[in-house]
Amino acid sequence: MSQTAVYPGSFDPLTKGHLDIIQRACRLFDHVIVAVSNNPIKKATFSVAERIAMVEGAVRDLPNADVDTFAGLLVDYLKTKRSRLLIRGLRAVSDMEYEFQLADMNRRLYREVETVFLMPDEQYTYLSSSIVKEVCARGASVDAFVPPGVARRLRRRFAVPG
Repeated sequence: MSQTAVYPGSFDPLTKGHLDIIQRACRLFDHVIVAVSNNPIKKATFSVAERIAMVEGAVRDLPNADVDTFAGLLVDYLKTKRSRLLIRGLRAVSDMEYEFQLADMNRRLYREVETVFLMPDEQYTYLSSSIVKEVCARGASVDAFVPPGVARRLRRRFAVPG
């Protein structure tokens, strides 16, 4: 039986930590959907279309990865994709309580869901999209933290010389 896992997130922007989790998931599951959240409550730096394009560019060489978007409850999206596997990244101990709360709520809403926690490579343990945006906005290079296409978009967005 083919297993489809969903890795949801805002990916605003995608970091090398996110990409590391995607690559790990692709080694574990037959099909991985990177699901870009369309949450109007969150103020995103990049539009959904821009975030999808950044993720698509970064996963182009992963044949079992696809990119999609969703709005509303994640468990409803999982059901439409006929998936019961949810991928979540854990960077540091500080992530655990929040992620466990989400996993518990998702299980209460969709009994069949299984949340699989993956840890990124240690070099990405403290990397976040927020930190990357702040560093770039202040004029520093973010090339070590994000894929090349994402770095270009960040430099354009924050008018940083390339």
